[in-house]
Amino acid sequence: MKKYLWLALLIFASSGRLWAQSRSNFWTIKADSINPGAYYGATVANGMIGITTSAKPLQMDHVMLDGVYDKYGHSGVPRMMKGFNFAKVDLKFDGKRVNRADISELSQQLNMKQAYARSHFQIPGKATVTYTVRALRQLPFTSLIVVKIHAKKSLAVSAGSVIRAPSLLHHVKNEFSKSHNISLLTSIAQSPTGKYTIAVSNSFIFNEKKVPAVSHTDSSGRQNEAGFHKKIPKGTTYRFAIVSSQTTTEQFADPAHEAERLTIHARLQGLNHLIRRHRQAWKKLWSSRIIVRGNASDQRAINFALYNLYSYIRRGTAYSISPMGLSSPGYNGHIFWDAEIWMYPSLLVLHPQIAKSMLNYRYKRLKAAKQKARANGFRGAMFPWESDGTGQEATPVWALTGPFEQHITADIAIACWNYFRVTHDMKWLKNKGYPILKAAANFWVSRATQGKNGQFHIDNVVAADEWAANINDDAFTNGAAKKALIYAKKAARKLGQTPDPKWQNVARHLAIHTFDDGVVREYASYNGKNIKQADVNLLSYPLHVITKPSRIKRDLQYYEPKVGHGPAMSYSVFSLLWSHLGNASKAYQLFLRSYKPNEVPPFGALAETAGGTNPYFATGAGGMLQAVLFGFGGLKITSRGIRQTHSVIPKQWKSVKIVGAGIHNKTFVNK
Repeated sequence: MKKYLWLALLIFASSGRLWAQSRSNFWTIKADSINPGAYYGATVANGMIGITTSAKPLQMDHVMLDGVYDKYGHSGVPRMMKGFNFAKVDLKFDGKRVNRADISELSQQLNMKQAYARSHFQIPGKATVTYTVRALRQLPFTSLIVVKIHAKKSLAVSAGSVIRAPSLLHHVKNEFSKSHNISLLTSIAQSPTGKYTIAVSNSFIFNEKKVPAVSHTDSSGRQNEAGFHKKIPKGTTYRFAIVSSQTTTEQFADPAHEAERLTIHARLQGLNHLIRRHRQAWKKLWSSRIIVRGNASDQRAINFALYNLYSYIRRGTAYSISPMGLSSPGYNGHIFWDAEIWMYPSLLVLHPQIAKSMLNYRYKRLKAAKQKARANGFRGAMFPWESDGTGQEATPVWALTGPFEQHITADIAIACWNYFRVTHDMKWLKNKGYPILKAAANFWVSRATQGKNGQFHIDNVVAADEWAANINDDAFTNGAAKKALIYAKKAARKLGQTPDPKWQNVARHLAIHTFDDGVVREYASYNGKNIKQADVNLLSYPLHVITKPSRIKRDLQYYEPKVGHGPAMSYSVFSLLWSHLGNASKAYQLFLRSYKPNEVPPFGALAETAGGTNPYFATGAGGMLQAVLFGFGGLKITSRGIRQTHSVIPKQWKSVKIVGAGIHNKTFVNK
């Protein structure tokens, strides 16, 4: 207990140094001390475009394009693409360009409720400037930049909208045009191998009858700029906006013209309308959320985790979420088990139709998974460990996880059955869910081999604990395969079909090894060494293969001390299981450990590991949220939908309330 108390105190002490924060404001994260040498940005995204903040004023660091993958960099495999950076504003006051050395009192904030990032600074003796960026939720390919200038003296202002092409884009073509009093600044380029054409188009929005004349001021290869001039009287505030749309041949045959059309469409709606619709869209998202009474710090952290998951996905698509979401090309933007096991469950509870997009991603790539199974000598579907836009294996060749971390196929099948259990959507089950479940079950039947004692074994895999490579009978792999086979059988019967009897036979006899004292052995030859992350404990949650409290506790006490400096998710599962066992104090300490040591300045974005520098780790956010929803909140996904079971909450909270859960928008409370 002393160990955990010390850890909690250390976490709180270290987190207090990261950023100044109002204790009562759990919707806004403020960064009042911007250190470019220790800066990890926050992301505004709409499930299609992700824009990450910069320590430099009047610009954003980079822009990510969901679903767009091409080869660049040193990985040798397709990576999620960075697009044109369209968010730089070039300001000159009385002929002098605003730069970092000339400003003071730079502060930034992320407003999670209304989904915008804002920078605020002073030009001593001249002006106060505010720069706000939104990835418009109602318009998936469109973003909005708003600039406000309060003049402390009469100013001659020159303002430019700048588009910059990152170095990975080739054959950049810059254009400028005017039509019907609308100026369009457009840039077009090719992705590194020429697979995609990418286009962006910017236009100014002015809220005044006599609008300034806009002219093309720069077209120097990788930069494209249009600007205007304006005189601002002393004591007045002037506002202008830039609307930008970015498209690719992933979605449109003619992305250049489509980007221009979308920008014109947004431009003619007007600034106030665009902001109002964006707020309405986010208000609808936040109608499903988690409310913690009694602890503003925890509430803000929960909001931040949800904000990022909501930002990285949208309904009606066939895209999923990579470990870093739309914050960066970390892990090449590929889709792992992180999606189905760690991020998907919280979205399934709070926004089933958004979670459905993640399953549509897998269904659309089922053909590629079947091809992989055939190529490896198996039946059914073998989903890739790392998936890109094609759904083929995208893991770098040097990584053994690509061919051997095969539990991903079971993870996807389990996610499909859970979607049906929450929605009872028979049409979806018949057309999309069951084809995946059936193919996954056929894979595991062909993958397992029967030993002399009648047990089935799955040999030569990489475990969920990735330090364990080329081992036999990994506990989580076998447990997940067992569940996938059982769920395929249930789905077949639900649809009036006859399940393959081999599914039940293999599921019943899959080997899960134990030590003499009953502790589950991580794999057949496991000898007690330290592990990267939770594996055996996942049999208790999310698999529910082990349900007896004494067994859950025994496995927890054995494996919890053995986890090394791996990713955050282990601690969220430990927290969840201890809350089920009634130990609220230990559950809360592990809940804090699942995210607080991973926060980096100035916004507290989550890195993958404690002391890490690769935010935003959406996988960790998904784990932390599950500790709240399925741990302290007591939720459980059953054949009757989402239900609440007994659980405990920490003494630091008065209550936890989950609102807008499931297809019927239910409310669950635990006090």
